[in-house]
Amino acid sequence: MSGRHTGQQHAHTVEGTDPQLFVAVHDPADDAGLRPVLLLHGFSSSGKLNWEDTGWVGALLEAGRRVITVDLPGHGRSGAPEDRDSYSPSRIRADLLQTAFDAGVRPLQDGDPSSGLDLVGYSLGSRLAWEFASTQPEIVHRLVLGGPNISDPLAEFDLTAAQDYLADGTPIADGSTAQLLKMALLLPTNNIFALLTLVEAIKAEPYDPAEAVPHVPMLLVAGDQDERIGSLPKLAELANSTGGMAEQLVLSGRNHTNAVTSRAFKQAAIAFLAV
Repeated sequence: MSGRHTGQQHAHTVEGTDPQLFVAVHDPADDAGLRPVLLLHGFSSSGKLNWEDTGWVGALLEAGRRVITVDLPGHGRSGAPEDRDSYSPSRIRADLLQTAFDAGVRPLQDGDPSSGLDLVGYSLGSRLAWEFASTQPEIVHRLVLGGPNISDPLAEFDLTAAQDYLADGTPIADGSTAQLLKMALLLPTNNIFALLTLVEAIKAEPYDPAEAVPHVPMLLVAGDQDERIGSLPKLAELANSTGGMAEQLVLSGRNHTNAVTSRAFKQAAIAFLAV
C-alpha cells in the first residue's frame, strides 16, 4: 500500500463525551487534488477488514485520493462507551462530521475539486452514509452505497434472544438474528456487548430513507446473489424523484458477504468519485 498512514483516536467531544473512535488517515504518494474519501464499514466489521484487507484503501491511494476510515463504536480498534447515546445513528453522524473536520475536510466550494467529501458505505455503513449525506449537503459531494437496503435489517434483530444465547446458550429461533450474532462473535476485536448496545440504539432510531433523501449523485451497488438487490431500484427511485441522480451496478456472482472484494466494484466507485 502506497501513501502515508496515521491511526489515531481524536480527542474531540460531541455533547460532552469522548466517542473513543479510531480514525485512520491515509495520504497518497501522488495527490490527485480531489476531495478526501470517507469509508464507512458494516456491522461487526472494521475499517481494516472492510476496506484495508479488501484492497479499497490501496486502490484509492493509487488513484491519488486521500482516505479516511473510522471504526464504529465497539468495532475494531475503537472504544466501547458505556452510554447508549454514543451508539445512536444521530450521534454517530455527529461524530463522523467532527472526524471529517478534524481530518481537514472543508465545505464544498464551486471550482475547488479538493473541497468537500466523498462517501463510500457498505451495509450498515450505507445507512449511515445515506443519512449523513442527506443532513450534511454542504460537505458531501458524491455517494457510493454498497449492499444498501430500503429498510434496516438490524431493526428486526431479537435482542432478548441474543442476550439469552450469550447467557446460557438458549437457541435463537430467528435466523437473521442468529446469523448476525454468529458473525459478530467470529471477530475477537468486537465488543459483543457494545454491538448489542448499538443494535438497541439503532432500533430506537428507525431508518426510513424516504424521510431525508440525499440530493447528491450516488452509485448503488449490490451482488446479484444479495437478497438486498431489490432495494437498488427503490433507492434509485427515491433519489431520482427528488431531483438527484442515481446509478446502479449489479455485480455478477457476488453476495452480500463478498461483494465488497469485487474489483469491478472498486473500479466503478473510483471512476464515479473522480468527477
